[in-house]
Amino acid sequence: MKHSVKHSTTRQTRRGRGPAHRIGRSLALVLPVVLVLSGTLAVTRVNWSGGPSDSVLAASEASAAKAASARAAERAPHEVLRDRLLTELQEEDPGVALTHLQQAVNERPSLAGHCASIARALGRAAVKVYGPTRAQSYARPVCDTAFASGVLAAHS
Repeated sequence: MKHSVKHSTTRQTRRGRGPAHRIGRSLALVLPVVLVLSGTLAVTRVNWSGGPSDSVLAASEASAAKAASARAAERAPHEVLRDRLLTELQEEDPGVALTHLQQAVNERPSLAGHCASIARALGRAAVKVYGPTRAQSYARPVCDTAFASGVLAAHS
């Protein structure tokens, strides 16, 4: 009895996988992110209380401090420091924020690896609040020249 071997008529690529596989992989990586973001944005727009939207805002502002402290416990120390310094920059000035950054790095040397990125973030924020010329006037050698490079990056 003679067995015949049936060959596939689909053309195989050299790598063994075609464009459908690549598209599927791309979707597998991108789709969860899109779904999470769209779901999160949709939930934030829903008025769950049934009352006017102002009451929802008031309730969310009242619990914002409590939620912020809970999130701070879950976040890395350098992220908490960066957010605190960005708030200080807006409420006071970049000089105060840079001084507190230097103090924090001196007190906790483990933050030194994040110092430059925090200083750049402060530089970018300073340009938004004060404009490039005034923001540059606050530059000092905290974490080398990272603040100044943040100012330059935001101004360019």
